[in-house]
Amino acid sequence: MKIGFIGLGIMGSPMAQHLLAAKHELFVRTRSKVPAELAGATVCATNADVARTADIIFLMLPDTPDVEAVLFGKDGVVEGLSAGKVVVDMSSISPIETKAFAQKVNAAGAEYLDAPVSGGEVGAKAASLTIMVGGADATFERVKPLFELMGKNITHVGGNGDGQTTKVANQIIVALNIAAVGEALLFASKAGADPAKVRAALMGGFASSRILEVHGERMIKRTFNPGFRIALHQKDLGLALSGAKAMGVALPQTASAAQLMQVCAAHGWDQLDHSALVKSLELMASHEVSEG
Repeated sequence: MKIGFIGLGIMGSPMAQHLLAAKHELFVRTRSKVPAELAGATVCATNADVARTADIIFLMLPDTPDVEAVLFGKDGVVEGLSAGKVVVDMSSISPIETKAFAQKVNAAGAEYLDAPVSGGEVGAKAASLTIMVGGADATFERVKPLFELMGKNITHVGGNGDGQTTKVANQIIVALNIAAVGEALLFASKAGADPAKVRAALMGGFASSRILEVHGERMIKRTFNPGFRIALHQKDLGLALSGAKAMGVALPQTASAAQLMQVCAAHGWDQLDHSALVKSLELMASHEVSEG
């Protein structure tokens, strides 16, 4: 199959590698140097060229304006679309804008899936991503074999926009869990307990979670190199809060987590992994989790 991939960042690059490893023809567009692992891919001059050449075009971009520019800007993807092609946006962006993007792509004769992911860089490299998909049934079934090359938990949630809505819900849960783990380990450490042993004990009880397992360890070992940057999680919580405002829904804990991330951003930590949210709590306590 001829596949296009636009957005070869921390997540996009390993995702594209899995598609290439499965012997599909890969056509890419990137402003940076193509990774050595994608040496077999064809580099296209414009986003429109990617769309003209490929049957299915994947996007993995930072934010809503980036997706809009790639799709509808100068030499954008939409200029290269025709009947039978599919655009699959795996970025995490606005559910509302996603519905509008889908309509424009459909007007160009192509199909559209929103398929944001969860699992971070680790999941992208291991092809174990959770993929939440919105779009038509037949289009989902057509693209599903490609999703299976990149992820394990693949769910067709509903129509266009529903995938992005699911991802926003996911990011709410993840942010609140990171804050909870940060507070718990900070409490234990400040009280004089060994946070590593506390974490090990909690992993055997009802408080056990993937966040406690992975991000709790990051907090203790101070390994904040980004798998998923605070700046990107801030963007996702912004989508949650703006959507909640539009619907008249209160999300007080989400707002609190967003403010903790803003503290990190104000101190120049927004390019660190989102587990570094704990640094905002530590700042207020004048104590680091790693300390005994």
